[in-house]
Amino acid sequence: MYGNDFAASGGELLDQVADAERELRAAADRSVRGGSDEETYFTELVAADQKIEPRDWMPDGYRKTLIRQIAQHAHSEIIGMQPEANWLTRAPTLKRKAILLAKVQDEAGHGLYLYAAAETLGVSRDTLYDLLLAGRQKYSSIFNYPTLSWADVGAIGWLVDGAAIVNQVPLCRCSYGPYARAMIRICKEESFHQRQGYEILYTLAHGTPGQKEMAQDAVDRWWYPSLAMFGPPDTDSTHSAQSMAWKIKRFSNDDLRQRFVDMCAQQATVLGLTIPDPDLRWNPDRGAYDYTAPDYAELMEVIRGNGPCNRARMANRRAAHEDGAWVREAAAAYAAKHAAPAAPTAEAVHA
Repeated sequence: MYGNDFAASGGELLDQVADAERELRAAADRSVRGGSDEETYFTELVAADQKIEPRDWMPDGYRKTLIRQIAQHAHSEIIGMQPEANWLTRAPTLKRKAILLAKVQDEAGHGLYLYAAAETLGVSRDTLYDLLLAGRQKYSSIFNYPTLSWADVGAIGWLVDGAAIVNQVPLCRCSYGPYARAMIRICKEESFHQRQGYEILYTLAHGTPGQKEMAQDAVDRWWYPSLAMFGPPDTDSTHSAQSMAWKIKRFSNDDLRQRFVDMCAQQATVLGLTIPDPDLRWNPDRGAYDYTAPDYAELMEVIRGNGPCNRARMANRRAAHEDGAWVREAAAAYAAKHAAPAAPTAEAVHA
């Protein structure tokens, strides 16, 4: 069917199409729900591994949980640019600098995808920024540790991005559609980041004795903060159970942490580096590695804002936000100008 077959005007046609779509959706909903209420339908949709979309009804708790989690994830991507950006001007070669620049750029893009996903839940990006800058929303504790050497860039790629992949791949199956779709692209790019860090450490570990020592030192410092990235133990987690029931999360904190340990224990052997845990050993009865848990008291202190770099990270973020005010104002003025109706031309006035 072609556009000329319709007698209705463009605006009327769009209204008719929208009305028809609403009627079809309502009919489909009635068929699936059998007349049950919205909450029951939501529960059935989640149980059937279907996606909740922005237009769908959802419980307030589900919406608030998603806003909290997606916002924290987005803030982490943006704040997470700082530790590695510290080494952009000191990368050992031009090739390494170009790769690191691309990675930092990727992290900015990840933040963009995630803020856009959060906006579909009815919260503005400006609101999320304000909550972060006011200290009312958090970002990942891992980014409050300093990068002391070039090997730290490798350790962040192998351990931090590796932990992110273990945590985020299941989010590609999150019950909320916009978040799940954003995570598909993010995880593809994170896999490159993890490989980049692994390659840096491999090169250092197979270089001079001094380079290997530097690589081992970085792994020693980043191992336990990376383990803490998965959050508190399941017995102390306040959000995991409900998030798993809603299928926002698919696995518990401890399950994801175990997967990460099992992955890294084998990779460390290939790297020629040692994971700094004397109790790390294969347990044939469990079919997994036994390991020493991270210091959760330290994790909570960092989350409260008492980590080594908390204040510096937030000071840098506030300064960047203030310095970019003129860009936001110019973009808003440009958008408003082009959204306003065009003034009639002289030819139109005299026609």
